Amino acid sequence: MSKDIASIRKEYSKHSLDIADVDKNPLKTFNQWFNEAMKAEVTEPNAMTLSTVGKNNVPAGRIVLLKEVDKGFVFYTNYQSDKGRELEENPVAGLTFFWPELERQVRIQGDVEKVSEEMSTEYFQSRPKESQIGAWTSPQSSVIKNREILQEREQSIASKYKDDKVLPRPKQWGGYRLNAFHIEFWQGRPSRLHDRIAYTLIEGNWQINRLAP
Repeated sequence: MSKDIASIRKEYSKHSLDIADVDKNPLKTFNQWFNEAMKAEVTEPNAMTLSTVGKNNVPAGRIVLLKEVDKGFVFYTNYQSDKGRELEENPVAGLTFFWPELERQVRIQGDVEKVSEEMSTEYFQSRPKESQIGAWTSPQSSVIKNREILQEREQSIASKYKDDKVLPRPKQWGGYRLNAFHIEFWQGRPSRLHDRIAYTLIEGNWQINRLAP
């Protein structure tokens, strides 16, 4: 390697975080931080690591995109993908946001449920037509022989729906909502003495605590 990994180090000093700075409702605090990430022009501020647990209790993580915050955190995918099968088997997951421009991280844990079919269809048909075609094209997470198979499927589906503005939603594609029971806001600070404020849902109420870095 051209650089010693162990020597990579960044000192954090842009902001601070205290319990007095946060709302009693963590979703409001999240929305505030998300808006600040947007204003800071963070690259894809809605990109988040979705962590699931599959067979044999082996964790898996991948980047997905947050699409809405209502009573929970909403994202969309193929239900037959690895993550879809893992969520079917074990409907609990973690989300991690990292916004380096603001020296901030948010970690979220919660139970996962599918959103309604109507909500999934409405979002699916709001996507660019090319993305709708892509959802029909890919048997996500399946082994395929080569890329040409995808290209042939894409051309076939595009031809089939060439006169339609929107496609029907595939039954295997839709949304999930993660309903949080733990949310932690992390703010980088000097000397690795970072600020960590954690919300934990206990009997319907959010308990807020400062954690040691």
